[in-house]
Amino acid sequence: MKIATFNINNVNKRLDNMLAWLRATRPDVVCLQELKCTDGQFPHRAFSAEGYGSVWKGQPSWNGVAILARGAEPVLTNDHLPGDEDDTQSRYIEAAVDGVLIASLYAPNGNPRPGPKFDYKLAWSERLIEHAADLIDTGLPVVLAGDYNIVPEPRDIYVTTSYRDNALVQQESRAVFARLIEQGWTDALRKMHPDETIYTFWDYMRQRWERDAGLRLDHLLLSKDVAKRLKRAGVDKAARGEPGASDHAPAWVELK
Repeated sequence: MKIATFNINNVNKRLDNMLAWLRATRPDVVCLQELKCTDGQFPHRAFSAEGYGSVWKGQPSWNGVAILARGAEPVLTNDHLPGDEDDTQSRYIEAAVDGVLIASLYAPNGNPRPGPKFDYKLAWSERLIEHAADLIDTGLPVVLAGDYNIVPEPRDIYVTTSYRDNALVQQESRAVFARLIEQGWTDALRKMHPDETIYTFWDYMRQRWERDAGLRLDHLLLSKDVAKRLKRAGVDKAARGEPGASDHAPAWVELK
């Protein structure tokens, strides 16, 4: 079972890129973020033509998350992150696929910091930590995949001072990721590549792609029983270099 996460950064604008990547790699499950479309604009028919069922939660212009499943219809279990019924931002969706509970999440960026956006990032993260603990307690096989907008460690970002005040690298943000790991989740990319430099995001500005000036923002966290099945993990870096590409590359795991 191959599960991928891909911040597509506007699914309709980059649909050709998305379909080309699907045809080349054929993942069994895909978690998408930053759809940037309404529910009615989501291109589910194009994905269906490629053999993928889908569930999604859109939002005009911003955010939006989805889960695709090859040869199956994902069974929706949640289309919002519990803990704040007044939060209308489309940042979390959860579905069962082939016996695995899979979440696609798009965590808040949090910039500028300090300010209300950083406060929202931390509050949203507390809700994620609480819900993740509940998922662990179910004993079900779970994968939490998506754009966490957190650089877990200094080695997960290129050598620079330009991000010094950025919300992505702050102690409070990194503490969120550490607390999730402490619950018992496995960071699949780091587990399989303990000593390598791995990036999943390269900003469009200042030739950061050409300079390989990247960040690791996209993560797949595995519950204990799923981690035991972990076979491979990686990043489809070449997708970032295609014309019209997202500023993120797909990250993925293969399970036994």
